[in-house]
Amino acid sequence: FMILPVGATSFKEAMRIGAEVYHNLKAVIKSKYGKDATNVGDEGGFAPNILENNEALELLKSAIEKAGYPDKIVIGMDVAASEFFRKGKYDLDFKSPDDPNRYISGEKL
Repeated sequence: FMILPVGATSFKEAMRIGAEVYHNLKAVIKSKYGKDATNVGDEGGFAPNILENNEALELLKSAIEKAGYPDKIVIGMDVAASEFFRKGKYDLDFKSPDDPNRYISGEKL
């Protein structure tokens, strides 16, 4: 997931909003999962050990609210769809790429 500061009136404000939410997210994750869960990946994103997408969304929503920007941010996704696009279709069950019967066309999505 990623946050999009669509309510910012300038690039400077968007950067400030993003930084504040990022630091609030770190605090939310640390309080819920401990300091080790605040380690970041090579692109700077957090990756706490959670099982459900809804849990990640709740963490983001909490950080956005604590930062004071619920009306200026929307949550988006960069799904890297090219990573599971095979033979003109999408392999949404990408853990078993050898079964083309499970691939879905863009129209069906």
